[in-house]
Amino acid sequence: MKKIQLLFIFLFLVTTLINAQGTVESKSPFSEPRYNYFLKTLIFFNEYLDTDNGSFNTTQLRALVPIGNKSWNLRFDLPLISASTNAINKTAIGDVGAGISYIPFIQNHNGIALRARVYANTAADPNFGTGKWVVMPAIFYGKYMNEKKFLWISSLEYQTSFAGSSSRSDISVIAYENVLFHFFGKNWIAGDVAFRYNSILDGFQNNAYLEFGRKITPNNLVYVHPSAAFGGEKTYNFGIEAGLLILF
Repeated sequence: MKKIQLLFIFLFLVTTLINAQGTVESKSPFSEPRYNYFLKTLIFFNEYLDTDNGSFNTTQLRALVPIGNKSWNLRFDLPLISASTNAINKTAIGDVGAGISYIPFIQNHNGIALRARVYANTAADPNFGTGKWVVMPAIFYGKYMNEKKFLWISSLEYQTSFAGSSSRSDISVIAYENVLFHFFGKNWIAGDVAFRYNSILDGFQNNAYLEFGRKITPNNLVYVHPSAAFGGEKTYNFGIEAGLLILF
C-alpha cells in the first residue's frame, strides 16, 4: 500500500509542473454543465442509502466558485444527514468539507485537473461523520470521444485521516473511478464505476451508478441516479440520488 501511495504522490507532484495551457471554456472536457470548472455552480441534492443497519439520507448544498483565470476552482460542501436505524433516529449536520481544484493542462478534446479536499470533524452525532479530519488529493483526466458525443472522466483519489478522535478508526482509502457521459439534445445519460480499496479494513468498498439528466433551462439542470455497492467491505447496499444544478 505504501508503494501505491508514493506512486500517487509522485504523479501528483509531476503533474503540477505542467504549465497551464489557458482555459478553453467552450470546448474543453471540463466545461460541460454537469462537470463544470468555469461557471459558478450551486448544487442541491438528496441521497438515500440503504444499509444493513438501517437507512441514511443526506441533503447537501455544494457550491463551486471559479477564481483567478478560471483554472482554479473552490468547492464547499454542507451536508444535513438523517438516519433511521435501530440505534438512532435523528437529523444533524455531517462533516463539512472544502476543496480547491486546478487545471494545469487543457486542450479542445482532453485535459488534466488536480483537486484537494479536506473534510472537518464537524458532525453533530458520531454516527453522521468519520470522527476524523480527512484530506483527499486527486487527479482527473477528461477526454471527449466520438466527435464530442461522449465524455470520459477518469480519476484517482487518496483519502487519509490526519487528526480527530483517537477512538475512531483511521482512514486510508484509494479510489479509482471512471464515468462516461453521453449527451444528446438537452439530455444526458452516464454510467460510473468506482473501485475503492480500504487498507484499514483490507477490503473493497466499490459502487456503480447510472445517471439520467436534463437541462430544464439554459442555466438549470436536474439529474437522478440510482446506485449499488459491491465489495467485501461495502458501506451500503443500494441508493438513489436526485439533484438540481444552478449555473451562473
